[in-house]
Amino acid sequence: MVEQISVTQLSQLLAASPAEALIHLVDVREPHEYEQAHVAQAVLVPMGSVPDRLAEFTGSPDPIYVICEAGMRSQQVAEFLEQHGVNAVNVAGGTGQWRAAGYPLSTGMPQP
Repeated sequence: MVEQISVTQLSQLLAASPAEALIHLVDVREPHEYEQAHVAQAVLVPMGSVPDRLAEFTGSPDPIYVICEAGMRSQQVAEFLEQHGVNAVNVAGGTGQWRAAGYPLSTGMPQP
């Protein structure tokens, strides 16, 4: 069973991490969803591209936190990553719950 954390726990984790610490937060929604609103620290890796980019996730001893809009896609991706030996954690409730809780969101796409 994939570990789950709430958006409150994610917010606390991000707030407690020193600036130089890297929290691996992956947003598996589609680019247009990410562009509209996302957790600032989240890196976009659309769900459909995860199998092709699996090597980017393996080898890290740190957990990979996976978020989507409601927690369903991220749960599937977290299960897939776990099956491939990655320590993955699903963010229950996703960006929708993050938004509802009043946590800050970023917009746009990262600059290359």
